Amino acid sequence: MIELKNVTKVVRSGTEDLTILDDVSAEIPDGQFVAITGASGSGKSTMLGLIAGLDSPTNGMIVIDGEEITSMSEDDLAEARSRKIGFVFQSFHLIPSLTAFENVLIPMEILGLEGAKDRANKLLSDVDLLNRGHHYPSELSGGEQQRIAIARAFANNPKILLADEPTGNLDSRNGSHIFDLMTELHIEHSITLVLVTHDASLASRAERLIRLKDGRVVADDLLS
Repeated sequence: MIELKNVTKVVRSGTEDLTILDDVSAEIPDGQFVAITGASGSGKSTMLGLIAGLDSPTNGMIVIDGEEITSMSEDDLAEARSRKIGFVFQSFHLIPSLTAFENVLIPMEILGLEGAKDRANKLLSDVDLLNRGHHYPSELSGGEQQRIAIARAFANNPKILLADEPTGNLDSRNGSHIFDLMTELHIEHSITLVLVTHDASLASRAERLIRLKDGRVVADDLLS
C-alpha cells in the first residue's frame, strides 16, 4: 500500500514560493497499476519522486508498505528504498563504465544477495537481452538501454515499480515494447506499478488513472 496524506511540496523560485503539489491525498493498494497524467508542470514527476523517497514533502505524510518514509533518516530511507522500490527513469541512468550485466548485478551485490549472478542473467533473459549482457550502454540502442534499466529495477524483487516517462525518449515501436514489458513484469511479479506519462493511449491501459492539474488531483478513476 502507498499512502499520501495531505502532501504539499513547495519550492523557492527566485523571491517567491512555488507550490508544486497542493494537499494531495491518495491510496494505492498493493498490486495496482496506476497511471499519473497531467500537463507539463502539473506535479507528476514530483509526486513520483516523493513516493520514491528521492525528495521530501513540505507538509504531509507518505507511507510505503506500512512504513512512514517522511520521518526516516537518510540511511533508513535508502535501505527501505533498496528493499521495496524499483525506479525506471526517462533517461535510463545506466552506469556507462559497467556492462549491461553489471548494471543489473550491482544493486544485488550492494545488498549482498545470494545467487545475484544467476538472477541478473534471468532478468536479462526476461527482457530478451541475455546475449547483450557483455555490452556497455554506449553499445546499446535506446530501447535496449531502457530494457536493461527495467531489468535493474526488478533486481531486488521490489514491491513497487515507479516509472517516470519511461517511453519518452523512445520511438513509438520501442516505446510500445517497453510499456508491454513493464506490464508483463508487473503481472508476473504481482507488483504495484505507478507510471507517470503524458501519453493518453498508454495511460488508458492502466487499472486506475490519476490526473493532476496545478499540483492538485482533479480526477481519480478506476479503468478496469
